[in-house]
Amino acid sequence: MRFLKRLRPSNLIILSALPFIIYIFAASTDYRRSLAAILGIEHGSSLLLPGFLLLLLAFSSALAALFWHRSRPQASLVLAGLGLVIAAWLAVTMTALPFVASLVANSVDPFTSDLVVKGETPRRLTDASLAAVASIAQTSFLAYAILSLAGFALFFGRAPEYLQRVATWGLTFVNGAGLIYLLLFAYLGFAAGLATSIRAAVLAYILAILLGLGWVMLLQLRLIRRSFVVFPAIAALFAAGAAWHFLQPTVSYVLTGTLAGKVAVIQNTPKSLIDQVRFAQFPGAPVVDELPLKTFANAEAALKAVAQGQDVSAALVPAATLAPGAVTLWRTASLPDRNKSAGTAFAIAAVVTALLTFGGFLHHRHPLAIGSEFIIDTLRGIPMLVIVLYVGLPLSGAIKDGTGGFVDPPNLLRGIAAMALAYSAYLAEIFRAGLKAVPAGQIEAARSLGLSRWTTARLVVIPQAFRIIIPPLGNEFIAILKDTSLLSILSIRDITQRMREFQSASFLPFAPYNSAAVFYVLLTLAAASLITSIERKYDVKHR
Repeated sequence: MRFLKRLRPSNLIILSALPFIIYIFAASTDYRRSLAAILGIEHGSSLLLPGFLLLLLAFSSALAALFWHRSRPQASLVLAGLGLVIAAWLAVTMTALPFVASLVANSVDPFTSDLVVKGETPRRLTDASLAAVASIAQTSFLAYAILSLAGFALFFGRAPEYLQRVATWGLTFVNGAGLIYLLLFAYLGFAAGLATSIRAAVLAYILAILLGLGWVMLLQLRLIRRSFVVFPAIAALFAAGAAWHFLQPTVSYVLTGTLAGKVAVIQNTPKSLIDQVRFAQFPGAPVVDELPLKTFANAEAALKAVAQGQDVSAALVPAATLAPGAVTLWRTASLPDRNKSAGTAFAIAAVVTALLTFGGFLHHRHPLAIGSEFIIDTLRGIPMLVIVLYVGLPLSGAIKDGTGGFVDPPNLLRGIAAMALAYSAYLAEIFRAGLKAVPAGQIEAARSLGLSRWTTARLVVIPQAFRIIIPPLGNEFIAILKDTSLLSILSIRDITQRMREFQSASFLPFAPYNSAAVFYVLLTLAAASLITSIERKYDVKHR
């Protein structure tokens, strides 16, 4: 009865309905198929789960042994022994080899890598690659077992203090890195869709917290006289950079040939000129909606195609590459796109910096505080779906083009960044409200005792503000967990995307949607229960 009283009423209702839900999924073939598809359960997933669980238990038990060393020494010894036994078992039996092989197979490009068998889904290593991975995995597991044994021997033994400290940090780093990789980054073929949704929510939440704290820290900046010297100087530097790029010499382009066929354009031609030719907006252009274009790598290839009389009859090329006496249909000049883009970016930065400086001068606030407030208000005014689409498609594409393809984040990372950016504004307001809720008298009393601003924040402000903001922080995590469904618009194969794929393939009317809805309810209720337990732990008023 005590356990039932500690349950949330909503969880109690779900717990009562759980047998019925289990019966539906066990009795109905459609629901079983939809659940497997939505969770992302691949063929042969039963071979992957034991290795994942053993590694998870090994890393977790080692970290728990370090954490409970002082408060629960006997439990700490038992957990350390358990971790060593699992590490030895992994090295001897290679139970985790299928899981490790799946990780390697899903970390390479299936179209170009020779490690995987081409055209097979789920991915599978070739026999030679599997043998090499098995040898490396066995050596790694054996090294992990030996290092764990040596580390715990130093940690629990009578070694010098500096050796115990080295052992503690070494064990924490190895097991912590392994645990983070397993939970947040490793490919889980036994539940890929579920893992994608949970990881996207957790990573976006962590990143949103960091960004929200950054916005709040900027809001708290105090105005100093030097700000009105530094920021105008920065604005002037940005303006100078914009002027330098806009004053660069233009490049002359010539449209040569006839307009009977396609028009050849070359790479790095300014987009504005290409659009003028495509939509026939240059002087002397025929009255058509659009001219056909064909792209070439350089001017020589384009002019050669025109001379050979292929389907290309005209070319837009730099004037310097054109032979004397060639037919000229249109001559113009333009800045290269790189100068236009850089100049526009510097000009926008100069205007924004000047506006922030002017706003800070009017309201006697730090310019960066004005900028942080603007970002928060703007992000809260844009729908989540618009932010996901904007960051995931045009903004990421612009970054890729601007870096020459060097920075090309995957769709999942784009979606996580978009959600983190959007939710950071709401979390910043939560943090600000928590800080404002702490009585000013306590801060003044701490400062009168000689405590520094950082010490006052760490010992007085943050502990009280944290207890206040736990409920709204938990509410935002639940919201992020549900809003991961929006990432399916970027073709990220989370629960929602897999539900749509399965429904399109099976034409089942209710089973996919009901399965996804039930699973989201279970996830959000589990998150709500975790938040309630955290609230109960830090609720010092009712102990």
